[in-house]
Amino acid sequence: MLKLGGFAVSNYYNKVKLALLEKGIPFEEAFCMTSQDEAYLKISPMGKVPYLDIDGQCLCESQVICEYLEDHYREKPLYPSDALERARVRELITMLELHVELVARRLYMQSFFGGTVSEEVKAQVVKDLAKGVRAFKQLAKFSPFAAGASLSYADCAAGVHLPLVSLATKVVYGRDALEDYAPVKPYLKMLNERPAFRKVNDERKVATETMMAARANKA
Repeated sequence: MLKLGGFAVSNYYNKVKLALLEKGIPFEEAFCMTSQDEAYLKISPMGKVPYLDIDGQCLCESQVICEYLEDHYREKPLYPSDALERARVRELITMLELHVELVARRLYMQSFFGGTVSEEVKAQVVKDLAKGVRAFKQLAKFSPFAAGASLSYADCAAGVHLPLVSLATKVVYGRDALEDYAPVKPYLKMLNERPAFRKVNDERKVATETMMAARANKA
């Protein structure tokens, strides 16, 4: 059986977990945190999560894992059949992760982990995030799913990344970077009505509360 390594607070872990659940693929969860220990680096060369253990062979990077799942488990595809439309889904994921989530991630130390980021970083993130959100708006369809009429890997990504971007910017700037993007809230509400998304979101909330309580006890 497949084993998904990581922890339920990680949005990239949850992206893969959603894909597994939506495709109906049996898997086990193997709790682990990011690590630079030599043993862990043999599993995940950058020491990140998630990784997928396939009968003792491991894959890392969430999008690589999703591509493997799609190639190997074809019964319930999460890509369109048309080649151009498949590319459009990948384009949307890349735009969201590279130019929106990874930009907002520079704020996470302050928004989620009790640290601070410099005014210079905050100012740069505002500029870069505005461009990323503009590009994402141009590509996203929300009709009703992110890439069109059918659920896709773009929804597995958007469902876990967009809430973090909203929360991080609201905490740091006092304003949600996505608040003027009307489709987002009803879209996320619609996703969370699906059993897989609801399960992942509920488990993320529990894991987050546990992590915050443990951090408070150490303080």
